[in-house]
Amino acid sequence: QEQLVESGGGLVQTGGSLRLSCLVSGPDFSRYAMAWYRQAPGKEREFVASVGRSGSNTYTSNSAKGRFTISRDNAKRAVYLQMNSLKPEDTAVYYCGADPISNGGIQSYIRRWGQGTQVTVSS
Repeated sequence: QEQLVESGGGLVQTGGSLRLSCLVSGPDFSRYAMAWYRQAPGKEREFVASVGRSGSNTYTSNSAKGRFTISRDNAKRAVYLQMNSLKPEDTAVYYCGADPISNGGIQSYIRRWGQGTQVTVSS
């Protein structure tokens, strides 16, 4: 079974940047679309960005568009989320997920989740 391990979270000031990484163990990484979701306290988990199996199809939420970039490296079994121009409302636990069904990282199709990494943006 694939295991997902996120890293790269932390505390950053408004306007700063962070790069999240998600490393996936197991041989089938290239079969999964990968996605980043986030969950703030008291809120539901929400979609941030996804990347298709080959890396050529990416989707980004409206709130992240123009600031966040998702990418993947199939050789390294890794997916990344580069976050720039961070805002306090980006504060959340960020999770990566593996979707073996669609090519869009749809939440209901996610079969594996990481443990999450905390991102805190101070004002």
